[in-house]
Amino acid sequence: MKKKTSFSTKGQRADIGDLTIYRLLANRYTDAVGPFVFLDHIVPKIHSSPLNGGTGGHPHRGIATLSYIIEGEDEHFDSAGNYAKVYSGGIQWMKAGNGIIHDETLNVDSRTGSNRTHAFQFWINLPAKNKAEKPEYLAIQSDEVPQKSLPDNSGWIKVIAGDFEDLHSVIPNYSAQFLYHIHVEANKTFSISIEENVEVAAFLPNKNTILNDVEFLAGEFIEFDRAAGEITIVNKLQEATDVILFGGEDYTEPIVAEGPFVMNSRAEIGDAYRDFYSGKYGKIKQ
Repeated sequence: MKKKTSFSTKGQRADIGDLTIYRLLANRYTDAVGPFVFLDHIVPKIHSSPLNGGTGGHPHRGIATLSYIIEGEDEHFDSAGNYAKVYSGGIQWMKAGNGIIHDETLNVDSRTGSNRTHAFQFWINLPAKNKAEKPEYLAIQSDEVPQKSLPDNSGWIKVIAGDFEDLHSVIPNYSAQFLYHIHVEANKTFSISIEENVEVAAFLPNKNTILNDVEFLAGEFIEFDRAAGEITIVNKLQEATDVILFGGEDYTEPIVAEGPFVMNSRAEIGDAYRDFYSGKYGKIKQ
């Protein structure tokens, strides 16, 4: 049985500097898909020269941030002393836990000389017990991201978070979660089964694509119902298409989000701000 669509929507502009960004989650229909409470799409863009500046140092608490860099170079600094660059195809993952300050700069890929950028940033809500833990950080290069070919030469799947068949991401799971990049070749089809009561959404970054017999437009965010069933991707184009598919188990604790913090109560939001302004998150040393 094929899963039914609950809703589809497009994002709102949230540009930063030279980067064109669409905010897809939270949206007017939902605040979360499984543990995922935030999604920005940094759309593909060609730059005439390297970019100047990044997001600037800013705090987080109560979440893990995940930046998936399809094209470009992402440089990370944080107040726990972590530093790394990841390049096209790589992932920056940071558990903010009980508080951290970080700075990320997306730029053109200095290794390849490409002048394009394209990326996603997700926020993954942590269970209450994990919000109080110390920050952690992982830099994952493209050749470390689990990937396999799809049957019938239909394309490939990358496991950014969670598991798929024999593929396992190194990113920790604090609840059941998955994040896949699915690439379907021209005139090919791929189906994936989703269990009962799993929240799941798809995003189409670059091409119109048919999902469960309905054609959706490039830039659409689509959420499906919670009944067990299949999501079938049909590509009738003469070129490949991509689908970002993600979700997980329902987050059952209260969600209170304000600014860069996602906690379980208004009092905890107040604590997050107070600890930040009192200097408890430390400082970035560059």
